[in-house]
Order: sequence, then structure tokens, then C-alpha cells
Amino acid sequence: MNRRKFLSYVGCSCCGLLLNSCATAPITERKQLKLVPESKLNAQAAKIFEKIKRKEKLSKDTEKLQEIINIGNKMEESIAQYFYNVKLDDPTANFEWEYILIENKKVRNAWCMPGGKIAVYTGILDVTKNTHGLAAVMGHEIAHAVAKHSVERASRSTLINTGTQIVDILSGGKLSQVNRTTGMNTVGLLTQLGIMNPFNRKQESEADYLGMIFSSLSGYDITETEKIWIRMGEYNKGKTPPEFMSTHPSAENRIKKIREWTNDIIMQYPPIKIS
Repeated sequence: MNRRKFLSYVGCSCCGLLLNSCATAPITERKQLKLVPESKLNAQAAKIFEKIKRKEKLSKDTEKLQEIINIGNKMEESIAQYFYNVKLDDPTANFEWEYILIENKKVRNAWCMPGGKIAVYTGILDVTKNTHGLAAVMGHEIAHAVAKHSVERASRSTLINTGTQIVDILSGGKLSQVNRTTGMNTVGLLTQLGIMNPFNRKQESEADYLGMIFSSLSGYDITETEKIWIRMGEYNKGKTPPEFMSTHPSAENRIKKIREWTNDIIMQYPPIKIS
């Protein structure tokens, strides 16, 4: 098969694949690419979550864990009710929610795996300070799962890897030669900085926005969100990479957007009544 025919077949196949894999993020309606089945990632996440529970030291603070569970349960119900009210499919319908509190004061973090597996580290509690702050952090992490960001990232990685392999074949292995000569994955680095990082920052901003909506729908004070990022900046003491090197927006840009969104979200997404 000559190169021209090969390109035409690959082009048609890729276009068909992309057209069949287009989706939109809930509420924001941002266009998304979904090549990887969500069910596959959810199953993988559940297995990893079980390993984490066995490996990590779980906190014995049952009162704080119950607070986390209560916040999560309110968000579960509010998110489901919201999508029911607006007559849209509930993106959390297949979630199997679960919450753990990991004892590690050095880690100021929380995360939500695909399918609703949530972990909070005790170190983040020094930043959240109160229930509303904790809800803001959990809302942000839950938003990543609701918006299927992991599915989107896995799909984009798959597309980039496939595209890179095709280009390498068509160029007679020149990309591989560059990597061998430089001793590094040059293409991978350029992709990370030029494509994946900006893409991930877009997801982070979307999670900020959706997280505030979910917190507001659940009856929490979202004005606490701005205060959290101010406190986080104080804890980090300015030791953050330049925004172009990071998967997260800079603290200044993040706080600016949060301020712009707060009043509109309070007005448009008041606490929801659970039927």
C-alpha cells in the first residue's frame, strides 16, 4: 500500500472514531473526547482504591470521617436531583460512592477517582478549616469525576500516542531517531507542555466551577472557596512552578475566576430541595 492510500485510510478511520466519540461536559457543555469506556476506568479505579485502603494508614478520627461522609452524601443527592430536575442523564448514576480519611499530615490533598471513590488526607484539614471549606475541596474533586475528566485524559493520551506512532512510521522513524539522539522523549515533553498541561488546566478550572455549583446546590457557603486558595498559597509560600509548567492554574488566576463566578453561582444554583 502506498503512503497516500495509507494516509487516506488512517484519516477516514480517525475522523470516524472522533465523530463517534464526541461528548459534552455536564452543565458547562464543553466539547469532550471519549475514546476509553468509562466502565473500564471505574473498574480499574475500584481495584486501585482497595489497594490504597490496605496500604495507607486510615485515620481513626471517626467524627471527621463522618463529616466527610455527610458532605459527600449531600452532594450525591443534590447532584442526582439537579440532573433529574433539568431532565438530563445523571452522570453519577453508575457511581459506587465511598469515602476514606487517610492519616498523613504532610499531604495537603484530596481526590476522587472515577466512579466516586474519594479520599481526603488529614493534611488538607489545616487548609479547609471548617465544613464549608471541606465541602469546597470535596466539590472540586467530585467535579473531576462527574465531568469524566479521567476518561477524557485517557482518551486524549490514546489519541496522541496513536498519532505519534503513525507520524513516526510515515517519517521513516525520524521521531524515534530524535529521541535516541537526545536521550529523552522529546515528543512526549513537547506534548506535555503544549497540549496536555493546558488541557489539564482547563479541566482544573472546570472542576473549580462545577465544584462551586455542587457545593452551592448542597447548601454550603461557597464564599469559603476563595479563602481556601488564599490559605493554600500561604502554606505553599509561593513555591509553585510557572503556570505553563503546571497542570493547575496559578493561584492568582484561580482566585480571580472564583471571585467572578461566586455571585452568579449563588443566584443560579441555590440549595436544592431533595424530593
